[in-house]
Amino acid sequence: MEQKVSLCWFRRDLRLEDQAAFYYALHAGIPVVPVFVFDTNILHDLEDKADRRLTFIHTVLEEMQQQLCAEGSSLDVFYGTPEAAFAHWTGKYAVAAVYANHDYEPYARSRDAAVEKQLKERNISFHTYKDQVVLEKNEVLKDNGEPYTIFTPYSKKWYDQLTFFHLKPYPCKKYIAHLYQQPPVKIPSLKDMGFVTVAPIFPSKELPAGLIRHYDTTRDFPAVDGTSRLGIHLRFGTISIRALFQHAMELNATFAKELIWREFYQMILWHFPHVVGNSFKREYDKIAWRNNAKEFERWCNGETGYPIVDAGMRELNATGYMHNRVRMITASFLTKHLLIDWRWGEAYFAAKLLDYDLAANNGGWQWAAGSGCDAAPYFRVFNPTLQTQKFDKDLQYIRKWVPEFEGFNYVKPIVAHEEARKRALEVYGHALRKG
Repeated sequence: MEQKVSLCWFRRDLRLEDQAAFYYALHAGIPVVPVFVFDTNILHDLEDKADRRLTFIHTVLEEMQQQLCAEGSSLDVFYGTPEAAFAHWTGKYAVAAVYANHDYEPYARSRDAAVEKQLKERNISFHTYKDQVVLEKNEVLKDNGEPYTIFTPYSKKWYDQLTFFHLKPYPCKKYIAHLYQQPPVKIPSLKDMGFVTVAPIFPSKELPAGLIRHYDTTRDFPAVDGTSRLGIHLRFGTISIRALFQHAMELNATFAKELIWREFYQMILWHFPHVVGNSFKREYDKIAWRNNAKEFERWCNGETGYPIVDAGMRELNATGYMHNRVRMITASFLTKHLLIDWRWGEAYFAAKLLDYDLAANNGGWQWAAGSGCDAAPYFRVFNPTLQTQKFDKDLQYIRKWVPEFEGFNYVKPIVAHEEARKRALEVYGHALRKG
């Protein structure tokens, strides 16, 4: 009789320790085959065939494969749709159950529902667990059972709900002998999938403890190495949020608070999925955006004539990273100074950011545009010059990315700040009065 196995489906949880679904699959005692899908539903939408994130994922999968091979096991990676992957795997193995972790994005929810239905038709159980956040879905609600839409009371309730149990690691190594034993299965190359391998320097996943201790005083200055750069590792789950949050509470309360913002936006996405493509505050969808394509192109290229904005966009284009303070400045500039729909900027960041995460990116853009939950009020228009004086007064960051900014060949400002501010207040005010 063919040996029964369980599949552990890795998605945004690419590690073999302190990983909920992997732990529960191993703990169940049936031999476990770790699997991964290079999902063509997602990949076919990627215009850049040298997408840095794919290189990162592929590199991590190869590292996991080395670890699994050392245990006599193998990762089984499929290129195609999730449905095709599970049709393949259920034909290849005698599958008894599939284990995975929760994903809160609309596409992921519909994908998982389709896979669960497909598995049910074959009498295969589908088990999912919380892993990418500490507290999820309905674990942090108002006393009346409604979801929070303001961060500060949410964060207080979040801490009230937190227990030692929520941060307890999953000891996967304890049951690692329950891996299914088989020779290495070849991982499709990026070239096989029509993509190009790029060689960016990815940030370390080691927590920079010394830096985090001073996070509250250094995080707003883009010329200073004052942020963790762990976004990409949180996005793809190469580190455990439970372990990171424990360290954060020990090192710096402000850093811990930023991790709770991440959970807040995941919760908003779960309870209010209309934020994908629509304003959280629906009246903001009445704004008459100018949407000037040439001005958008200048913003994308870092050629607005505002050095702090241009520095941020050039850093993003060159590295796939942008400092968080500068993300706010560039987003405010696009939506308020240029009156270009926040969805245009959101999509551009989604294409470029190494640490792109739908919930956080959407939340950040709607915050800047004023359309989101707990957002900056629409009449708050960042002054790029004042932001520069406050956060890059020695112009170190600007000189690095816009070396020509003091010369005659630097582009003239795309718009005058005061004129843009006045125009934004009029257009926003008119739309919201109509609403």
